[in-house]
Amino acid sequence: MPYLPVLRRPSVVRLLTGSWVGRLPSAMAALAVPLALREAGASYGFVGLAAGTFAIAAAVGAPLVGRLVDRRGQTMILLVTAVLAAVGFITVATVPDSRPLVLFGAAVAGAATPPLEPCLRALWPDLVPADDLESAYALDSSAQELVFVAGPLAVAATVAVASPAVVLWVQAALGIAGVLVVATAGPSRRWRAATRSTDWLGPLRERGLVLLLVCLAGVGFAIGTLNIVVVHYAEGRAFPGGAPGLLALHAGGSLIGVLIYGARRWTAALPLRARLLSLGLLLGYSLLILVPPPPLMAPLMVLTGLFLAPLLATTFMLVGELAPAGTTTEAFAWLITLFASGTSLGSAVTGAVLQRGGEHWGAAPGALGISVTVLLLLAGRRALRVPGAPVSRAVTSEVG
Repeated sequence: MPYLPVLRRPSVVRLLTGSWVGRLPSAMAALAVPLALREAGASYGFVGLAAGTFAIAAAVGAPLVGRLVDRRGQTMILLVTAVLAAVGFITVATVPDSRPLVLFGAAVAGAATPPLEPCLRALWPDLVPADDLESAYALDSSAQELVFVAGPLAVAATVAVASPAVVLWVQAALGIAGVLVVATAGPSRRWRAATRSTDWLGPLRERGLVLLLVCLAGVGFAIGTLNIVVVHYAEGRAFPGGAPGLLALHAGGSLIGVLIYGARRWTAALPLRARLLSLGLLLGYSLLILVPPPPLMAPLMVLTGLFLAPLLATTFMLVGELAPAGTTTEAFAWLITLFASGTSLGSAVTGAVLQRGGEHWGAAPGALGISVTVLLLLAGRRALRVPGAPVSRAVTSEVG
């Protein structure tokens, strides 16, 4: 079992657990903010504006916060962002009837999202030997899948016993608790990025990395289409669990895929693996255009997820290798930004297509997004090749 040596390494379980808990607020916000505002009597138009403000602020803030981590270290930035994000959520919870303050709170909570994902991915090369790094990224990717399963469940459980506003307080507490676990761990306190160039583009000066990030935007676009397609599909059919049930099958397939992927030792180069996994993802999304009946839709949802998390785990490795010295955290933050931006665009496009056409047309943009990813990976094979590149350019110091 290749995951056991990773989990036995010092601080790994602590960092995985803290990061997982600290990421829950982001997964909860998509439901918690709208529910709290609707309870306060807000219109759907304003609910959408507030949710969009949070998402845009998070997308813009991630690379900026990531750059601060690369320059100042993890501890202080994690703690400050956790407090700011908590203030943002609490503001929305306490004054949901004040539009200016709600938008301010949503913007602060989004922009100050603690960079736990990029921080953990920057730490992996210092936590495990190079031979176990692939399994470590697979564990990271599987934890990410579980976050987006547990987040909505945590919202539902809290709303069942308290008001939606309380969920926002719970998010604030979870964010601070998770960050405290990570930020006080030795590896996080000691981590320092290698000396970086003063180039204002940071990691974006690396052509191969930019190509990879655009590829991931295509994957995010496809995920955004799926989020809308399953809602439309469930409204017209009796499917156990409705749209959440369909997304749970997708997440389950993704989790199975990454656990299998991380349990093997691969000899194929990372760019080749990325191309093959993206082709598998394209197969699932192409079959989705057929909009099969529920008995066939269930295994198809598993198939659409099966290649997703392995592809993400592979790209985590590639980002770590392609990022210029001293820009690892910012590079991983750009990954989050591009993926989230693609997801938002995919949802918007699919909603517009479904409004004008049928389900088959509505499912087509997902396959289109993955097709762009496949074509870019094929066209950019030379840019993604990193002969003899070190696994990580991050170094540690004994400060703190």
